[in-house]
Amino acid sequence: MPTTAKKLTKEELLAKAYKPAQDAMKLHPFYKGKIEVSPKCCVRDFDDFAIWYTPGVADVCKDIYKNPAQVFAHTNKANMVAVVSDGTRVLGLGDIGPEAAIPVMEGKGLLFKYLGGVDAFPICLSTKDPDEIIKTVEYLQPCFGGINLEDISQPKCFYILDELRKRCHIPVWHDDQQGTATVCLAGLINALKVVGKRIQDVKIVLNGAGAANIRIGTVYMSAGARPGNLIYVDSKGTLHKGRADLKDHREKWHMCQITNKDQVIGGAAEALRGADVLSAASKPGPDTIKKEWVGEMAKDSIVFCTANPIPEMWPWDAKEMGVRVMGTGRSDFDNQVNNSLGFPGIFRGTLDVQAKTITDEMCIAAATELAKCAEDKGLSENYIIPKMDEPDIFAREAVAVGMKAIEQGIAQRVLSRDQLFKVASEAIARARKETELKMKSGIIARAPK
Repeated sequence: MPTTAKKLTKEELLAKAYKPAQDAMKLHPFYKGKIEVSPKCCVRDFDDFAIWYTPGVADVCKDIYKNPAQVFAHTNKANMVAVVSDGTRVLGLGDIGPEAAIPVMEGKGLLFKYLGGVDAFPICLSTKDPDEIIKTVEYLQPCFGGINLEDISQPKCFYILDELRKRCHIPVWHDDQQGTATVCLAGLINALKVVGKRIQDVKIVLNGAGAANIRIGTVYMSAGARPGNLIYVDSKGTLHKGRADLKDHREKWHMCQITNKDQVIGGAAEALRGADVLSAASKPGPDTIKKEWVGEMAKDSIVFCTANPIPEMWPWDAKEMGVRVMGTGRSDFDNQVNNSLGFPGIFRGTLDVQAKTITDEMCIAAATELAKCAEDKGLSENYIIPKMDEPDIFAREAVAVGMKAIEQGIAQRVLSRDQLFKVASEAIARARKETELKMKSGIIARAPK
């Protein structure tokens, strides 16, 4: 597939890169948000309200009271996800508070619905206390089939996820960790095929040691990467056994013990010498990663710069330094390695089988299927992962996740592969058709230019 970088000048590429932000400032106030509550039942006339509300609804309530599992038959619980954030680590913007986080969480809800047919609602909390967040999510469980934690600062995000997965009877996941890791693994699987290297052989540098990269490295290792071949770099340098300052950070200290077999000391420049892969999830760029550092990487190198809204370095700068495969988190560049390719399909599959949790094995199954979707179309340096608009990728991902949950014995609803594909495809098609019909009829107003 041709790359836009070969057709446009650097000035044109920069203008294109900044245009989404300019358009966002126009369109958000025009629509006053991106999601709303819309009925899914018929209203043939006003008499129907006696069915949907009182008096008819009382019998439905009594049925659920007698048999709590009937909540999935009578309500939208099985398709409803809460997107929960305290606004302490929003994109690359940091602690901007719960109100400023709402546009991101609404956007998440839009992607959930349009890409996965999942109803998702933003819940932005005015507390930074991890125990209060945990308690609040526990209280929210009755209305939701799953919880998506989002943009919560570390290290508390690890504690919150671990505790909620122990306490909740519905699946809870942290998309910044598990979603990003899933899509990065999908991209790495195919990038390694393009350059002819094996995951167990490559040296991988993870620039940034936050929630995303801690989980990305974990998933890479679960998929076959050797722990000693990984090197983490945080704001103070490489992670190694001498980093006594990290003893109180459980996750980072663990990585100090098992990664960086040669005990490389220094920063990103030293870590990247001879590296095959750079997986960056750190401070937005464009100069967080220097061109000269990338130039010291091994031949046929792979670079993923996933920071938002601006990647740690521009793709054209990486290519200029000899990088073979370059990916970013943005949809306006080739090879979008972004969690938007993961969470809609993963939650679709999880909800369809009513899985009790979302395991690493389910994430790896999703990554493998996502990689296969791109491989089926034909891999190249500029195409290692599907685009969001390609048909069936989210339904295929959902099937892979659902089948793995069934295999692991954590699904409460067992369906065949064909049944799962049908259920997922119909849910996604319905969501897209609804949006198209609203746009066509004018219920969703035409966007101004």
